Amino acid sequence: MIIAHDLGTTGNKASLHHDDGRPVASTTVGYPAHFAAGGIAEQDPQDWWNAVVSATRDLLSRTGTAPADVQGLVVSGQMMGAVLLDGDGVPVRPAIIWADTRAGAQQRELEGVLGAEHAYELLGHRLNPTYSVEKVMWVRDNEPDVWARVRRFCVAKDYIVLGLTGRLATDRSDASGTNAYDQRTGDWSDEVLQAARLNRTLFPEILDSTAIAGTLTDAAAEALGLTTAVRVVMGGGDGPMAAVGSGIVAPEDGAYVCLGTSSWISFASDTPLIDKGLRTFTFDNVVPGSFVPTATMQAGGASIQWISEALSADPAKPETARLTSEAGGDLDTEDLYFLPYLLGERSPIWDPNARGAFVGIGRHHTRHHLVRAVLESIGYNLLTSIHAFRESGATIDRIDAVGGGAQSDALLQVLADVWGVPVRRRTIVEEANSLGAAVTGAVGLGLADFSAARALSEVTAEFTPDAGRHGIHAERHARFTAAYDALAPWFASGPAQSGGRPDTGRTDSPDASDIRASGPQSFSAEPGDDR
Repeated sequence: MIIAHDLGTTGNKASLHHDDGRPVASTTVGYPAHFAAGGIAEQDPQDWWNAVVSATRDLLSRTGTAPADVQGLVVSGQMMGAVLLDGDGVPVRPAIIWADTRAGAQQRELEGVLGAEHAYELLGHRLNPTYSVEKVMWVRDNEPDVWARVRRFCVAKDYIVLGLTGRLATDRSDASGTNAYDQRTGDWSDEVLQAARLNRTLFPEILDSTAIAGTLTDAAAEALGLTTAVRVVMGGGDGPMAAVGSGIVAPEDGAYVCLGTSSWISFASDTPLIDKGLRTFTFDNVVPGSFVPTATMQAGGASIQWISEALSADPAKPETARLTSEAGGDLDTEDLYFLPYLLGERSPIWDPNARGAFVGIGRHHTRHHLVRAVLESIGYNLLTSIHAFRESGATIDRIDAVGGGAQSDALLQVLADVWGVPVRRRTIVEEANSLGAAVTGAVGLGLADFSAARALSEVTAEFTPDAGRHGIHAERHARFTAAYDALAPWFASGPAQSGGRPDTGRTDSPDASDIRASGPQSFSAEPGDDR
């Protein structure tokens, strides 16, 4: 048996799998995230660890699985964050997660040294405040007392692997999401680290996603209720993991869209994909030697969640399914648009200052129109990235949908009409990441190959685009992009969304002193001369 953990933004989903990746049972343990003005997005790494421990024990208990029957464990995790550790492997402050956009000044510093286009060709990604290196630089520049204690850096799943094995390492997929990884050489980029004024000793060793990072330490085995014989496969970032879980392991498998808190479109490729407009980016895949060109928007499902909370009688119990269903069918927004930039934006506009906005509201518009505009905005935003992929030579003639949003018939039909290609729902709606992790673990343990992922899900529904509606959406897509173009100067002239050091006013996120050392085991680390 294999246990897979998927560290998301809202919780850890743990799943038990047969040796070939087939699922047996799953459970989710939630944890808080702290979002605040100024682009702040943070979490307590101890919450991640506690969730892994709790979920593992719950799986074993509910399924009656004997600890000796579990031979492997693998982790998938949210990408592009920054967990800063002291010399004992203890976090010195809350983790800065992917959605944090404070590091605008650090992005500009790197661009001034490297040049935006050269950096993109080197990294496969734009320089942007949402990436790890800019976040690390922000702490150095704004929290000197904290920085004095920093010895090492990692991302979410690496922190858990450290706790499980005592080894600090990362994999190529997560490394490629840091803005410090040379995609051409497969190693940390000395050029970027020099430009960032960061010491290489901060950065962990890089392993393949399928590598065995180690076995459970005595303390980890006791905490999880497992044995020290359990081998821990390094794992990878949630984006590439979702591709594998969706059965996308080779170019011929087509494209998929993940409709989660953030939303993205991706596919497998033999080479990185370079977009002349710098709108898309490319991760290293968890499949060794492969790549996953990707376009990620910050607030896909998050936009639907927000409008559902805003329009429901009880925001704590949003009526998402009913509201989205009522906004489906032939409902016409009548030139009403929503800009889904509640958390700034990555692909395709790369503007951390952008914010959400309804444009074109008339007295006749109802809440149904508002919800419909939000659904269409996801399609429009991702359509710009689909155009970018095609302009770079990719063929996208169908898109498979996974993630929580894939449960909505209304949303999938809107996406098919906007994109003009069939959109297919797969049986894995919320399990793509954990399935991908399980397959990666099985490969690492020598029990399967990646082709096994194709048999773990099937298409359950197909949404065919309506030619008439697609034609209308093609025209309205231009209006959607024009709305952002018109508002971009206004966004830029407002209160700073990034680059400053605002008062965090934490109410649901811990102070650095609250982050306890009961999770990962310590490791040996020498301080860098210029961390």
